[in-house]
Amino acid sequence: MTENIPAPAEQPVFHLRNVRYLYNGRQVALDGIDLDVYRGEQVVLLGANGSGKSTLLKLLDGIYAPTEGTMRVLGRDIKAVASGEGAFGFHQEVGLVFQDPDVQLFSATVFDDVAFGPLQLGLSQQEVEARCKEALEQMEILHLARRAPFELSGGEKKRAAIASVLSLHPEVILLDEPTASLDPRTKWVLVNLIRLLGQAGKTIITTTHELEIVPIIAKRVVVIGEERRILADGTPAQILRDRDLLIRANLIHAQLHQFGLPREQELEPFAPER
Repeated sequence: MTENIPAPAEQPVFHLRNVRYLYNGRQVALDGIDLDVYRGEQVVLLGANGSGKSTLLKLLDGIYAPTEGTMRVLGRDIKAVASGEGAFGFHQEVGLVFQDPDVQLFSATVFDDVAFGPLQLGLSQQEVEARCKEALEQMEILHLARRAPFELSGGEKKRAAIASVLSLHPEVILLDEPTASLDPRTKWVLVNLIRLLGQAGKTIITTTHELEIVPIIAKRVVVIGEERRILADGTPAQILRDRDLLIRANLIHAQLHQFGLPREQELEPFAPER
């Protein structure tokens, strides 16, 4: 099932055609991806572990270049970005938050981590401090600014990692499994913060296999199957009601979900308590 979503008049932020990616030149990670994402969209890449969705995020961020196919991001050829051409400017506009926040948090304090990017831009100390305060407040962790990253909980680290990207004022935010390994309370706090970023107009692409967070953080869902291809593209309600699709994508198990998916009203977005 593929839902034809009307394309806006402007050029897409991400434009992929027949994109393939092979690890070590032989192991297929993605196989024939066609995808357009437009400014201001909140998209979830939904797929089981090993489906290639994290690899796709790294392609979108210019860390990898496609093995085959064409791919443009913000008008740039991603192969050129991956080779280093204009990469510094590109990563001011497209920010990736890795699944493991320890990859991004390396400074003595949270504030230093959040300030690292703006300092590379040659901004004044006043502007750097203003950006850091804004990003920390958006993630509701201003009170943690002087704490060391290793002193933080898993959820606090995730929010600090997102803040370190927000301080660059990127046009696009890529989130790789942001709720992985979080307790329920912490997960829903983070989900609500991601929802608020979307409401503020950010273009956000999030990978996950957790169905319950999808209606809250996404207006559009792209399902990637274990064949490492796109199986469906539609609204959260359309995707989450398609039981056969979710079984095929290994997102639910037929026997465990024999009594059906959540009722229609349970698929509607809601705002968790803050």
